[in-house]
Amino acid sequence: MTARKPNLFESFSPIVVMLLLLAIGYGVFKFPPEPLLVLASLYAGLMALRVGLKWDEMMDGIQDKIRQAMPSILILISIGILIGTWMIAGTIPMLIYYGLEIINPSYIIVIAFVVSALISIVTGTSWGSVGTVGVALMGIATGLDANLAATAGAIVSGAYFGDKLSPLSDTTNLAPIAAGSELYEHIKHMLWTTIPAAVLALIVYFIAGFNLSPGNIGTPETMTTMLSQLKEMFKFSWLLLLPPAIVLFGSIRKYPTLPVIILSSIVAAILAWLIQGVSATNIFASTVSGFTAEMIERDGFDPASVIFEVTRLVNQGGMQSMTGVVLIAFAAFVFAGILTKMGALEVIIDALMKIVKRTGDLILSTVLSCITMALVTGNSYLSIIVPGELYKDTYKVKGLAAKNLSRTLEDSGTVIVPLIPWSSAGVFMAGTLGVSTLSYAPWAILCYTGFIFAIILGYTGIGIAKATKEVAKENAEKKVATAE
Repeated sequence: MTARKPNLFESFSPIVVMLLLLAIGYGVFKFPPEPLLVLASLYAGLMALRVGLKWDEMMDGIQDKIRQAMPSILILISIGILIGTWMIAGTIPMLIYYGLEIINPSYIIVIAFVVSALISIVTGTSWGSVGTVGVALMGIATGLDANLAATAGAIVSGAYFGDKLSPLSDTTNLAPIAAGSELYEHIKHMLWTTIPAAVLALIVYFIAGFNLSPGNIGTPETMTTMLSQLKEMFKFSWLLLLPPAIVLFGSIRKYPTLPVIILSSIVAAILAWLIQGVSATNIFASTVSGFTAEMIERDGFDPASVIFEVTRLVNQGGMQSMTGVVLIAFAAFVFAGILTKMGALEVIIDALMKIVKRTGDLILSTVLSCITMALVTGNSYLSIIVPGELYKDTYKVKGLAAKNLSRTLEDSGTVIVPLIPWSSAGVFMAGTLGVSTLSYAPWAILCYTGFIFAIILGYTGIGIAKATKEVAKENAEKKVATAE
């Protein structure tokens, strides 16, 4: 039996079923998303059988998706190694230490944005930034009698600014995987929307805090303790800048990402041994399970004395830290592989192409899909992966570079989630900062202006990258083959 082309119901219903499963199972009952995606894949498999697809053919589709994503997944896992070695070497702690020292309470709202952004860039985690320096910044704001909602919004904006642009961030690595673009090209392309959003945010924050009188407020005790313990745990040296310098140099010269990351990790591991005096056993352990304060081997240092705010910031990294992202990616690729093999995505793309006439229409459609996914699931990973798989071929047909899609996925997926009160990110931010999601959301300016700039650029054509000649030729050949 030869498989036939699916109709609209057979093509769209698996996506509807997936959204319902995630909305009810994940959103209401807090079930893990991976088995829910497996159930959605099971329904997609039944639709595939209905149109005449065999199991072996479905497996071919799943393997194709995983094979295409494997290089990027390897990079994602290697980022876990990088974070672990940068932590145990003292590179990230040193950057955090000097970042905290420059805080000036005279402009608390602006400083809240800038410092959170810097910490998030060097750590690759918005949650870690908010849970550490964010808490300290809220302490300063309370002492200054500043607008706590504005300060919290600035902290969240800054944290997600760094999260978007950090090569250490899981979502920054996941977006190019879903869209089929390259990591550093993706980061560079995001500057078109992220920088204007950041500038606008800074202007608003500066105006909002312009008349603030700081009074005679000192540095909060928690921040003072954080600084002293970071200094106690690590020896700081300019040599610790070598690992990030290697990544920066490799990015500028456009060397292959994976070898650059591994080289930087090796250099960081050597520095951890030479400067921090850490044993080889702990260095290797940090690449797998991540760094912990217990790995510091220094006379007079007691890991039990380290406060929670410090451990929450530095205890991270390792390949195991990336397993959650990889599992969700694999589960989503199973679903997408079946839909692709049965031809459902082609039917959906054909339907979209009848509506989408201009590049701006396509960007707008992507934005709405990401926001819908974020509202339904409250999960930043799924708001990137699912729309990415859905629109990947549409961008190719339109002759657009994949980095346009990966940028839009982050502009309307990653940074929207903390604005949703029922999402895990929204709950964490509100609980940690002591300000409700709906109160800080209007002040989290970067989180909702990024996608606005993305839509504007889509309709004006500014900052929109066209596909390479090779990709355009491939698309033309596909159109001819389809017509035949």
